[in-house]
Amino acid sequence: MRDTLKGFLSFISVERGIMLFMINMGATFLIAQSSTLPNAVYLGIIAFFLWSGVDAINNVYDAELDEKSDPERAKFTKNLGKLGMAITLGLFAVSLGLGAVTGMLLVVVFIFVGILAGVVYSVPPFRLRQTIYKPLVNLSVGAVPVLIVAAFYDVFSVQILALILLMGISTAVNSLWEDLADYKSDYSAKAKTTLIVFGFKRGLYLTIILGYSLIPLMLLVGVLFQLNIVYFAILGTLITFISIRLIQNRQIITGKPNQEALLKVGESFAKDFVIVALVHTTNLMLSGYLTYQMVAIV
Repeated sequence: MRDTLKGFLSFISVERGIMLFMINMGATFLIAQSSTLPNAVYLGIIAFFLWSGVDAINNVYDAELDEKSDPERAKFTKNLGKLGMAITLGLFAVSLGLGAVTGMLLVVVFIFVGILAGVVYSVPPFRLRQTIYKPLVNLSVGAVPVLIVAAFYDVFSVQILALILLMGISTAVNSLWEDLADYKSDYSAKAKTTLIVFGFKRGLYLTIILGYSLIPLMLLVGVLFQLNIVYFAILGTLITFISIRLIQNRQIITGKPNQEALLKVGESFAKDFVIVALVHTTNLMLSGYLTYQMVAIV
């Protein structure tokens, strides 16, 4: 029973679903400028089901690749057979149904855009997941949930645009970090991802540079939404953590070419960035809640 649950959670990539749930909750607090929970939870659930479906359909078509990068998930996915696609469609249906309940057409439209992005990302003949355009499609992972919240409240502004860009670019960069762990399977499958096209070492440098380029946008969002000092303190801690990890591995990164050592460092960084992404989205959500909770009290 426990193995089945573990396999299912891996199949829907539950950690990403939780991250998107928190993105939508945080976006709700910031856009509504309120700490009210019901709408935040509801919109978070929409994002969770939507991207659980997107990840599920990706894992259905990634079963062969996962045999090298995640053999346990590959085995579970293959054992599901046609049920895997049925689960995927069910998750999409739930997200669309929850969107329809809001009675707002634009909310449903953005949910459909998210589903469409998942299809062109994973399903042949599009399969952009194996091309250099992968990060561009992944931009929708962070941008669409915020757009759903903005559509729900019918509010679009410079602040919201900054938030959409931050979440979108963050998930685009996140896909590059994930490619560090998937390099071997992507290379074997003759994929044309950014790391394959540029080469692992140059791709790693590009990923690091893009990661640091997010810092000004993270700070800008904090300033525009007048988030409390806790947001900036945790952000500083995350930047310090990543910087220390880079310094610890600087000899491997900048030294003489050693492909095997670089691949291990890349896999380690991929895991680190999952932690950073989860902490940052949690930080954004809690900071938004606490900021507007204090406003309500005052």
